[in-house]
Amino acid sequence: MASAAEQLASNLNFSTFSKATDLKKRLWFTLFALLVYRLGTHIPLPGLNPEAYAQAFRGQAGGILGLFNMFAGGAVERMAIFALGIMPYISASIIVQLMTSVVPTLENLKKEGEQGRKIINQYTRYGTVLLGTLQAYGIAVGLESGQGLVLDPGWFFRISTVVTLLGGTMFLMWLGEQITSRGIGNGISLIIFAGIAAGLPTALAGTLELGRTGALSTFLILAVVVIAIGVIALIVFVERAQRRLLIQYPKRQVGNRMFQGDTSHLPLKLNTAGVIPAIFASSLLLLPATAAGFAGNTNLPGWATAIIAALQHGQPLFMVFYGCLIAFFAFFYTAIVFNPKDTADNLKKHGGFILGIRPGERTAEYIDYVLTRITVVGAAYLVFVCILPETLIARTGIPLALGGTSLLIVVSVTLDTVAQIQGHLIAQQYEGLIKKSKLRGGKRGR
Repeated sequence: MASAAEQLASNLNFSTFSKATDLKKRLWFTLFALLVYRLGTHIPLPGLNPEAYAQAFRGQAGGILGLFNMFAGGAVERMAIFALGIMPYISASIIVQLMTSVVPTLENLKKEGEQGRKIINQYTRYGTVLLGTLQAYGIAVGLESGQGLVLDPGWFFRISTVVTLLGGTMFLMWLGEQITSRGIGNGISLIIFAGIAAGLPTALAGTLELGRTGALSTFLILAVVVIAIGVIALIVFVERAQRRLLIQYPKRQVGNRMFQGDTSHLPLKLNTAGVIPAIFASSLLLLPATAAGFAGNTNLPGWATAIIAALQHGQPLFMVFYGCLIAFFAFFYTAIVFNPKDTADNLKKHGGFILGIRPGERTAEYIDYVLTRITVVGAAYLVFVCILPETLIARTGIPLALGGTSLLIVVSVTLDTVAQIQGHLIAQQYEGLIKKSKLRGGKRGR
């Protein structure tokens, strides 16, 4: 039998949306913020030779620069003020999450609720400043080492580059927080989504151009389209899939009345780790090739050149390591973001229990057992979704923006944003029903 929320969701229509004034304001704010972000990706960094940099980037587009350029919405390709993107903030967030599992002080802050979360967020911002400064300085030094990339090398260029790129990252971090609080959806995820989505039309045009020139056959292009639709359908299915554990609460007595015990569900997502495993695996595997490109392959020993050649994008060894790293990070990150012991303690504190499982340690062991089994399925799904498009990209030359990681991010963020929009519309209908019931109650009282 459908729940009340599901019944309301099925009754949502255009008239409901037209009456949701607050939701429309949030949507307009989100669109305006993303427009500001897209404008910033076209403002170039001062002091560069645009033609020399464009030529140098084309030589490194297959490495980690191409991946970062995809996440930054083309800002790396143009070396814009948002070239660092939001990645330093994401890296700092992951580092802080790792430390909360190791450092007792941070672990205690995590348990303090809203106040502790604010302090942890402040530590994340400090980490973002540190990582952003180091990365921006590395970019400045790397640009100066290139032949003719910088018009006037020196400390003034380095300092101005660090200030500009770090300021861009901090602005995006602030913009993401504003979208989360005043807009709709998760601001950081939407910024990454906007960057990838902006590159999709160019990627599609590039694929069609390959078909026009004869580099790709019409049958192969149609096969790619069918596979892309199938991958998107699989992502939608798995990202919405949950393993629900039935939670029961004991009977309780209030005065002379005995109330029946309630039941609820503990939802465990099939893919708890999200897109983080794919991002981490791609970054780690592309680091050697990118470092070799900056250092120059002629300066490397023979064994290092052979390893880098074997780890090139699309090579069999690359695919094997890519799949293994995705599976590893799927388990690793799941263990960080979900703590079965804390969940079991919260259930015990509120009197909840799983039927047939003793509260406390046994419940934590059971939740961990179930979570491990579904993570096996989730890791296999991530490996399949990422490896299949990467194989097509390596064999056909399709642009990177049509890869598994980009499709995974775009579809996941779209699902989360649509779910939040539906949540606002359902809340709007609830408020309308409450107002109607009050009016009817007032008329009956008269």
